[in-house]
Amino acid sequence: MGSHAVVLGGSMGGLLAARALVGHYERVTVLDRDSLPAGAEHRRGVPQGKHFHTVLLAGAEVLGRMFPGLVEEFVAEGVPRSNFTREATFVLNGHRMVRTDTGAQAIQLTRPMLEGTIRARVASYPGVKVVDGQEVVGPVFDGERVTGVRTSTGVLDADLVVDALGRGGRSRRWLAEWGFPVPAEDTIEIDTMYASRLVRPKAPYRDKLVLVGPVPGRPNGFAFAAQEGDRWMLTVVGMAGDHPPTDEDAFLAFLRRSAPPDVFDAIATAEPLTPLRTHRFPASLRRRYEGLTRFPKGLLAFGDAVCSFNPIYGQGMTVAALEAEALRRCLRDGGERDLARRFFRAAAKIVDPVWQLNAGGDLALPEIPGHRPLATRVVNRYVARLQRVAEHDPVVATAFVRTIGLLDRPSAMFAPRVLVRVLLGGR
Repeated sequence: MGSHAVVLGGSMGGLLAARALVGHYERVTVLDRDSLPAGAEHRRGVPQGKHFHTVLLAGAEVLGRMFPGLVEEFVAEGVPRSNFTREATFVLNGHRMVRTDTGAQAIQLTRPMLEGTIRARVASYPGVKVVDGQEVVGPVFDGERVTGVRTSTGVLDADLVVDALGRGGRSRRWLAEWGFPVPAEDTIEIDTMYASRLVRPKAPYRDKLVLVGPVPGRPNGFAFAAQEGDRWMLTVVGMAGDHPPTDEDAFLAFLRRSAPPDVFDAIATAEPLTPLRTHRFPASLRRRYEGLTRFPKGLLAFGDAVCSFNPIYGQGMTVAALEAEALRRCLRDGGERDLARRFFRAAAKIVDPVWQLNAGGDLALPEIPGHRPLATRVVNRYVARLQRVAEHDPVVATAFVRTIGLLDRPSAMFAPRVLVRVLLGGR
């Protein structure tokens, strides 16, 4: 299809985009600003890397197709795989979901192990080169087409440039600078902060994951998750400015507001393995590239550059994996012909239902500012009732967990067999 594709950004989105390009271009070059570690180590360009990460079953299935044997390799190296909700406790909107086998699973591992392993896999493909220490200046434009990229060390010619530089919106700025229309943006101001550390419980804990979400009047929660190496990740989150402190005593007091007593005791008595680390996330952001009527050939935006979700829902990497598979289909079915329009429309079909689901979850908290149209208020009332019924009804719990795990579309929560149970069971 072409001789050279360049991916800007060597984080998860960029690596997945690069994998999608393999086989369609003779050479694929991934550029990153950081000095990339050889193994599973933290790096400066991933400030959220020291917090809880998970790959939902939908994402794990895509990773298994793109990197055969990857998930089995992780499991063989001691990465926990949790079954929702048989091996996980979910307390959502104040309701503890019934234990049942929903068919939804996740792999739970630290971000450095996930990214380091995938980076090594991507770099092993013929024609792929991962180059670090490269500050991206911008694409090279020739009229209506991008023909390469300018970096701190020179210019690379390219048939395709993929912006996977994250939520900073480089493509949007480049479009404006070169006279192209820019995509509309949707934002939800969530003012979220995480405080996380790795710990080792003194006694084995019965579950592999505990997830407690915010509720109106208490916009905070936490995740307590088994990781590789017999370690557990504790990530405490606060939204709408209700942020966790980093003083040890105050941190535990903040955690006690949302943690069930038995979980709190397991955390409070666990051995700390790392200091508390924090990360701020001001707003969820959606850029509607699919609405543009004019866009330069040879350029794409990908991953967080298109949509950056509230990380409390743990769906960002799974969405990026689904986008990578969509990009590969677009290249296979139509090549570079009208690629941007076709890819952005395919990505929108992935992103939109997830954005709507997560926006509804954010706006269910009165502490989060934003317009709440009638449809949002009705759906949120239904979801709140569904979560209440899911305390005792495995069919309803399964429908909800499979939806938030991106195995099923949100419409599955409104299927007749679920709807009837929600309406009758909620009385």
